[in-house]
Amino acid sequence: MNRRRFLTLTSAATVCTAIGCPLIADPGDSGGILDVGPAAAYARDGVYDAYRSLGCFVIRRGGDLFALSSFCTHRRTQLVAEPNHTFYCKRHGSTFDPNGHVTKAPAKRDLPRLATSVNAAGHLLVHL
Repeated sequence: MNRRRFLTLTSAATVCTAIGCPLIADPGDSGGILDVGPAAAYARDGVYDAYRSLGCFVIRRGGDLFALSSFCTHRRTQLVAEPNHTFYCKRHGSTFDPNGHVTKAPAKRDLPRLATSVNAAGHLLVHL
Protein backbone atom coordinates (compact mmCIF):
# COMPACT_ATOMS: atom_id res chain seq x y z
CA MET A 1 0.00 0.00 0.00
CA ASN A 2 1.46 3.35 -1.00
CA ARG A 3 1.20 6.58 0.98
CA ARG A 4 -1.55 8.07 -1.18
CA ARG A 5 -3.79 5.02 -0.80
CA PHE A 6 -3.15 4.91 2.97
CA LEU A 7 -4.08 8.60 3.34
CA THR A 8 -7.17 8.19 1.17
CA LEU A 9 -8.39 5.20 3.17
CA THR A 10 -7.66 6.95 6.46
CA SER A 11 -9.57 10.05 5.31
CA ALA A 12 -12.47 7.93 4.10
CA ALA A 13 -12.67 6.07 7.39
CA THR A 14 -12.56 9.31 9.39
CA VAL A 15 -15.25 11.05 7.32
CA CYS A 16 -17.52 8.04 7.19
CA THR A 17 -17.20 7.39 10.91
CA ALA A 18 -18.02 11.02 11.65
CA ILE A 19 -21.04 11.35 9.38
CA GLY A 20 -22.19 7.77 8.98
CA CYS A 21 -21.69 7.24 5.28
CA PRO A 22 -20.28 3.79 4.70
CA LEU A 23 -17.74 3.35 1.96
CA ILE A 24 -18.78 0.07 0.42
CA ALA A 25 -15.42 -0.57 -1.25
CA ASP A 26 -11.92 0.89 -1.38
CA PRO A 27 -12.06 4.20 -3.33
CA GLY A 28 -8.80 3.27 -5.04
CA ASP A 29 -10.48 0.30 -6.68
CA SER A 30 -12.34 0.83 -9.93
CA GLY A 31 -15.36 -0.96 -8.46
CA GLY A 32 -15.67 1.21 -5.33
CA ILE A 33 -19.09 2.51 -4.38
CA LEU A 34 -19.54 5.48 -2.08
CA ASP A 35 -22.80 5.96 -0.17
CA VAL A 36 -23.22 9.75 -0.05
CA GLY A 37 -26.42 9.70 2.00
CA PRO A 38 -30.07 10.25 1.21
CA ALA A 39 -30.73 11.45 -2.33
CA ALA A 40 -33.28 13.84 -0.82
CA ALA A 41 -30.38 15.70 0.85
CA TYR A 42 -29.44 17.00 -2.62
CA ALA A 43 -32.79 18.65 -3.42
CA ARG A 44 -31.40 22.14 -4.08
CA ASP A 45 -29.41 23.07 -7.17
CA GLY A 46 -25.71 23.34 -6.44
CA VAL A 47 -22.37 21.62 -6.09
CA TYR A 48 -21.96 19.51 -2.96
CA ASP A 49 -18.31 19.03 -2.05
CA ALA A 50 -18.53 17.04 1.21
CA TYR A 51 -17.06 13.99 -0.56
CA ARG A 52 -14.36 15.86 -2.48
CA SER A 53 -11.53 14.14 -0.63
CA LEU A 54 -13.09 10.75 -1.39
CA GLY A 55 -13.25 11.41 -5.11
CA CYS A 56 -16.46 13.14 -6.12
CA PHE A 57 -18.61 16.22 -6.27
CA VAL A 58 -22.37 15.63 -6.18
CA ILE A 59 -24.20 18.09 -8.42
CA ARG A 60 -27.89 18.95 -8.67
CA ARG A 61 -28.94 20.99 -11.68
CA GLY A 62 -32.65 21.15 -12.31
CA GLY A 63 -33.96 17.60 -12.39
CA ASP A 64 -30.51 16.15 -12.95
CA LEU A 65 -28.50 14.68 -10.05
CA PHE A 66 -25.03 13.47 -10.99
CA ALA A 67 -21.45 13.14 -9.77
CA LEU A 68 -18.15 14.31 -11.23
CA SER A 69 -14.66 13.25 -10.24
CA SER A 70 -13.07 15.70 -7.81
CA PHE A 71 -9.55 15.06 -9.11
CA CYS A 72 -7.88 17.04 -11.88
CA THR A 73 -7.25 14.99 -15.00
CA HIS A 74 -3.81 16.57 -15.40
CA ARG A 75 -2.02 15.32 -12.26
CA ARG A 76 -4.84 14.01 -10.07
CA THR A 77 -4.79 16.98 -7.70
CA GLN A 78 -7.90 17.58 -5.63
CA LEU A 79 -10.08 20.27 -7.20
CA VAL A 80 -11.86 23.17 -5.54
CA ALA A 81 -15.52 23.91 -6.32
CA GLU A 82 -15.91 27.62 -7.02
CA PRO A 83 -19.04 29.64 -6.09
CA ASN A 84 -20.00 29.89 -9.79
CA HIS A 85 -20.09 26.04 -9.96
CA THR A 86 -16.83 25.75 -11.90
CA PHE A 87 -13.84 23.74 -10.68
CA TYR A 88 -10.25 24.90 -10.15
CA CYS A 89 -6.95 23.07 -9.68
CA LYS A 90 -4.72 25.00 -7.28
CA ARG A 91 -1.57 23.11 -8.25
CA HIS A 92 -1.33 23.88 -12.00
CA GLY A 93 -4.26 26.22 -12.71
CA SER A 94 -6.52 24.01 -14.81
CA THR A 95 -10.18 25.00 -14.78
CA PHE A 96 -13.36 23.12 -15.66
CA ASP A 97 -16.88 24.36 -16.42
CA PRO A 98 -19.96 23.23 -14.42
CA ASN A 99 -20.25 20.14 -16.67
CA GLY A 100 -16.61 19.16 -16.09
CA HIS A 101 -15.31 20.28 -19.49
CA VAL A 102 -11.78 21.70 -19.56
CA THR A 103 -11.74 25.48 -19.94
CA LYS A 104 -8.06 26.10 -19.18
CA ALA A 105 -5.01 23.87 -19.63
CA PRO A 106 -2.76 22.13 -18.70
CA ALA A 107 -5.55 19.54 -18.26
CA LYS A 108 -6.61 18.12 -21.62
CA ARG A 109 -9.30 15.65 -20.54
CA ASP A 110 -12.71 16.54 -19.11
CA LEU A 111 -13.64 15.41 -15.61
CA PRO A 112 -15.17 11.94 -15.64
CA ARG A 113 -18.88 11.81 -14.92
CA LEU A 114 -19.33 9.04 -12.37
CA ALA A 115 -22.20 6.56 -12.48
CA THR A 116 -24.77 6.96 -9.73
CA SER A 117 -27.70 4.92 -8.47
CA VAL A 118 -30.19 5.05 -5.62
CA ASN A 119 -30.49 2.04 -3.32
CA ALA A 120 -33.64 0.68 -1.66
CA ALA A 121 -33.10 2.96 1.36
CA GLY A 122 -33.12 6.04 -0.92
CA HIS A 123 -29.38 6.67 -0.58
CA LEU A 124 -27.37 8.00 -3.49
CA LEU A 125 -24.50 5.69 -4.42
CA VAL A 126 -21.58 7.00 -6.46
CA HIS A 127 -19.68 4.38 -8.42
CA LEU A 128 -16.03 5.32 -8.24
